[in-house]
Amino acid sequence: MSPHACRIDENLPFKPVHVAVLTISDTRDIESDTSGALLAELAQRDGHRIGARAFVRDDVGEIRAQVSAWLEDPHIDVIVSTGGTGLTGRDVTPEALRPLFEKEIDGFSVVWHMLSYQGVGLSTLQSRACAGVAKGKFIFALPGSNGACRDGWEKIIRWQLDSRHTPCNMVEIMPRLLER
Repeated sequence: MSPHACRIDENLPFKPVHVAVLTISDTRDIESDTSGALLAELAQRDGHRIGARAFVRDDVGEIRAQVSAWLEDPHIDVIVSTGGTGLTGRDVTPEALRPLFEKEIDGFSVVWHMLSYQGVGLSTLQSRACAGVAKGKFIFALPGSNGACRDGWEKIIRWQLDSRHTPCNMVEIMPRLLER
């Protein structure tokens, strides 16, 4: 990532956030969930706290129920999901999450595809990665592969969840997300 895109001001305080990691899959179980484990590991490495971790099937109701529960949990600030963002019939994560969004973060999918294209070329068209804000919390939906999770975290999410990132970051606006 270009130094112009990710500037850390060491004079600013780092403010850890509580991250919930949700793995969405019909084909994996908690033991074989390498992408959810990777996201949790990367978030902790970068100084954040894992507030929760869960595993659900590719089912709109299950996904929505788990995310809705976390939206009510005062100990969760950010939700990151992995899986279910493709084009097959089982891939229903965007359909489950978008109705929960009060605001969609349109730029996330744009930047996601720009970065993803660098690694997988036109195959990025098969991803429906998305993000939004609901009940004062950020929700990021990443594809299920380890590479996609690593790229999503390393190249986008980690920088926006670092309170020292300038000229702006998502942590600094968290207290204002519930403004009316």
